[in-house]
Amino acid sequence: MTEFAGKVVVVTGGGSGIGRATARLFGRLGARVHVADIHGTAAETVAAEVGDGVAHTVDCSDPAAVEALAERVFGEGRGVDVLHNNAGIGHAGDLEQTTMEDWQRVIGVNLLGVAYGVQAFVPRLLEQGRPATVVNTASAAGLFALPQMGPYCASKFGVVGLTEALSAELRGRGVRMCAVCPGVIDTPIVRNSILRGEPETRRDSIVDFYSRRGTSPEEVAEAVLDAVRGGKLIRTVPRAEVGVPWALRRISPRLAGALISRLAGVIGPR
Repeated sequence: MTEFAGKVVVVTGGGSGIGRATARLFGRLGARVHVADIHGTAAETVAAEVGDGVAHTVDCSDPAAVEALAERVFGEGRGVDVLHNNAGIGHAGDLEQTTMEDWQRVIGVNLLGVAYGVQAFVPRLLEQGRPATVVNTASAAGLFALPQMGPYCASKFGVVGLTEALSAELRGRGVRMCAVCPGVIDTPIVRNSILRGEPETRRDSIVDFYSRRGTSPEEVAEAVLDAVRGGKLIRTVPRAEVGVPWALRRISPRLAGALISRLAGVIGPR
């Protein structure tokens, strides 16, 4: 349980769900974990759970706040070995009821939040003189499109594309990139999602479905760990649920479209 002893891990959106599970996992493996979350109390709770943890109250949609986080973390003089850009929000809704503010909020947190993390941390990672890994939380909805999820899909497709582009750019320079793409995961994100129109009328049933059928955030944390250990550029989880339609989409878009249409309303916000 000392695989990451002496290593430094930063997790955004670390106060709950996937971020909390990731922070706790790396903490058990001996890492010093910086837990960043917009909800400071939640970050403090998780930081206390991981042992060698530090809490930070950060709105990842604010570039100045993310830059300040990087300054504080690197100010300790220990560098960073793993950055998990995980902060995100959910959205589903009929286009007619979706607002411009919805678009701005979803893109601002899910996509630009990752971009701000990359801009604040990666130049410092390149200068620190040792290898590091950046894991970005995308989604199944970043691999295949789902109806009533335009803003969310746009943000998560963006995360996947950003990750692939930076992986090509940074190859051989000591910073590895990975996008983790979860499917139905039992986390608080669905309860807290922005829902408009018809999906809002089904909020209770959607929350119930995710609670009963969702994969645990701990399984996603294991996928993050696998990515850090040297896994694939795109890591789906669960593989059967997400990897199969994604692979089919590349082989036969028509068959994939039929399968994905049946999944619509099931695979929603991660």
